[in-house]
Amino acid sequence: MCELLSGFIVFEGLDGSGKSTQARRLEARLKAERDVILTAEPTDNPVGQLVRKVLRHQVKTTSTALALLYAADRSDHLFNPEYGIRRLLDEGKTVISDRYFYSSLAYQGVTEDFEWLKKINSYPYSEYIIFIDTDASSCIQRIEGRGEEKELFDRIEYLEKVRKNFIRVFDNLPEGVKYLRVDGSLDIETQSKIIWDFISR
Repeated sequence: MCELLSGFIVFEGLDGSGKSTQARRLEARLKAERDVILTAEPTDNPVGQLVRKVLRHQVKTTSTALALLYAADRSDHLFNPEYGIRRLLDEGKTVISDRYFYSSLAYQGVTEDFEWLKKINSYPYSEYIIFIDTDASSCIQRIEGRGEEKELFDRIEYLEKVRKNFIRVFDNLPEGVKYLRVDGSLDIETQSKIIWDFISR
C-alpha cells in the first residue's frame, strides 16, 4: 500500500496551464482558517536552482541527468530536517505545492523510461492532486504572451506528449488519493470555485 501525505495538496498541469494562479488563490483562501505553506518544484534550494538553470538554457546536461536532478531536489524538498514538507506536515501545517513527482513522470517520461522514472521518484503520494488540464496550444500562447524566453520544454509537440503522460499517471493513482481534473479553458473564478468545493468537502 502506498504512503499518503495527509494535508499535502499538489497542483499539476502544463507550463502556462494556470496552475500557479490557482495554487496562490487556494493558499489565500485557506489562510483564513489554517496555517498554510505554498511551495513549488523545482525549489529555490541549491539543487533546484541548478534545475532552473538547465530549464533556462544556462546549463546544458542530458535528459537522464536532469531527471536525476529533479529527483534529488524533490528528496531535499520532502525530507530536509529544517524545511522539508514532511516536517511542515508533522507540525500540523497544510502544504500546497506547485508541481511534484507527477510532473517528472509526465515531462521526463517523454524521453526517459517510465518504469525507471517511477523507481527514482518512489516518494509518498500527496493526499490531493488538482490537475489544471489546459491544451498545449493555449499554454504556448500564454507563455508567449508573458514576453519571457521559452524554457526547455515549451514546445507544442513536447507539451502534447506531456499532457498524455499526465493523463496516464492520473488514470493509475492508488486508492486514497483525492484527484480533481479542472478544465483549464474555464475562467479563473469558475476554476477556483470548483477547486474550493473539492477541498472543502
